[in-house]
Amino acid sequence: MKIFKEIKIEMKTLNKILIAFSLLFAMSCEPEALLKEVSISNQTAGAYFSTPSGFEDLSKSIYPLLRPITQLRALTLNGTDVFSASGGFRNVGTELNVNIDTYGPEFTAGVGEVQDFWVYHYKAINRANTLLSRAATIENVGSYAATRDVRVGEAKFIRAYCLFSLVQQFGDIPVPLEETTSANKEVIRVPSAQVYAQIITDLTEAEAVLPASASDYGRANKGAAQHLLARVYLTRGWNFGSSLGGSAADFTSAREYADKVIAAHPMVANYKDLFPKKNEDVTNQTHGPGDQNYRNSETIFSVQYSNSPLTSIQEVSEGVGSELNGDWGNNSHSIFGGSHDESPGSPGRTSDYNRQLGRHSTVPGVWRLFDPETDTRYHLNFVEKVYAVVDNPGFVPANGVAPIDIKSGDVVVEYRDWNNPATTLAERGKDVGGNMDYAVINVDQIGKIDESNYHNNSKHPMMWKFWEPGIDYGNGFGQFDQPLMRSSEAYLIAAEAIVKGASNGSIGSASDYYNAVVNRAVGGSTADADMAANPNDLSSLATKSYRASGDVTIEMIMDERAREFMGEGLRWYDLKRTGTLISRSKAFNPWIGALNYIKEHHYLRPIPLSELDLATNDVAQNPGY
Repeated sequence: MKIFKEIKIEMKTLNKILIAFSLLFAMSCEPEALLKEVSISNQTAGAYFSTPSGFEDLSKSIYPLLRPITQLRALTLNGTDVFSASGGFRNVGTELNVNIDTYGPEFTAGVGEVQDFWVYHYKAINRANTLLSRAATIENVGSYAATRDVRVGEAKFIRAYCLFSLVQQFGDIPVPLEETTSANKEVIRVPSAQVYAQIITDLTEAEAVLPASASDYGRANKGAAQHLLARVYLTRGWNFGSSLGGSAADFTSAREYADKVIAAHPMVANYKDLFPKKNEDVTNQTHGPGDQNYRNSETIFSVQYSNSPLTSIQEVSEGVGSELNGDWGNNSHSIFGGSHDESPGSPGRTSDYNRQLGRHSTVPGVWRLFDPETDTRYHLNFVEKVYAVVDNPGFVPANGVAPIDIKSGDVVVEYRDWNNPATTLAERGKDVGGNMDYAVINVDQIGKIDESNYHNNSKHPMMWKFWEPGIDYGNGFGQFDQPLMRSSEAYLIAAEAIVKGASNGSIGSASDYYNAVVNRAVGGSTADADMAANPNDLSSLATKSYRASGDVTIEMIMDERAREFMGEGLRWYDLKRTGTLISRSKAFNPWIGALNYIKEHHYLRPIPLSELDLATNDVAQNPGY
């Protein structure tokens, strides 16, 4: 009998199958950690998965693992030129903030985020492998054959997606292609070039069988496979360390697949329509089913958090947190930016302008990449004004300052745009000797301001692109879906591929693809969108246009990708692919620059210590760890 970690079959309803099997620490499991198969019916898991109904439930069990995978953002956002944990605002030049954010000496193989990233990706791969292994065992397949083939394509897509993330993070990695049926404590790292070859094989085969539109929203479709192929070919073309088997032909393939995506998935007219709607009434911040327009032509693939056919299965908790219960609700509403739960007029630790965990805070130079007057993305990404949600009469802004009666709806903190700073003390808040009843903070003063009752040096603009109102602090039960692939990225993939040598594509040159994204952001304005000429100089008001008027550079594309995909889990991969991780991170991120820990070996993460400890063979650690 084949061994599973734990499988429980509930026959009460077939669309609520309990599945809890995992690849413990990837492919390295102690025999005693394997739980025996438990059957609470007279049907075995092997037999059940050989039926169309069981095969469908097995397919559904893979998708929820994308939830914890997507939320492991520390390795995809922080320690870059865009994001750092908010602790950096308080620990510049100290030894306190030395983990992932700054690549300090405590960033070792034992870091929990590294292990979680490895484990959850391999859990998803193992479930995909289980489905692929069972595909040929379905009895009386009959009319289900076509659907079975689609489910096989979905599993290959998810396996490829996970392998692609892992190979970028860790380099040479194990590549299991069969269902795990017994304990295996040997860890064989496969050369990266072979990993990429397997990813392309999986995606090519998936593309051939996946439909243009999925049967259930949230399942992988043909566009998802094509979009991921465009990413993979673009990355392989750069051929990191001459280790990926890449060539100039990969850039042509990347542009060709990007064109396929663009043809089938046009961008929506307005960037703001991609994300949760904001209520103009600041005192009535509610949301409902129509407040996120995620089912649009531009969103190719997204992680589902709503009560959909793909996510309605109830799953047994595995200790870290169930992939399907509230522990893995969408937490994007609470993790970006500073905290204002102690600002006047705050109801406490809720998501309404207030409590943010600060796991991913934008570095100061990022705000200067945007034109606040022209680029519609700026006002969606950043909360420029914090409002009172409840009355706060008799508020004392600072010692010796007369009390202020603050009413619900009043502005309590204003972050002034970088190109329109408060230039006199009178324009500032009463807490610092100005005339305003609310705190006025120039972005170049963030992280440097004195403590006051309005704010302190941990306060900085929240990013609320994924905002959901009315959710209490500590509650990760957000229900908005999380986009993983949007066709605007295909435009920038094509632009980058052409810069790297691919021929012009269906809509023209690199500048044509690039400007299509910029022009959508500026709402068709003919005026140039101006960013700071030197975003690192937080006091300079010199500007330059970021619309392409001639040749497009990789630097311009990196700036535009920062603006367009803020917080969408792509940034570390962008910097890794283009070889700009060190240069841009040191230039834009003041904490990385000040501490100067980052080195060439940080282009790869360490193989998790748990994996090395459990392996029976000698496993080489990545250099530098």
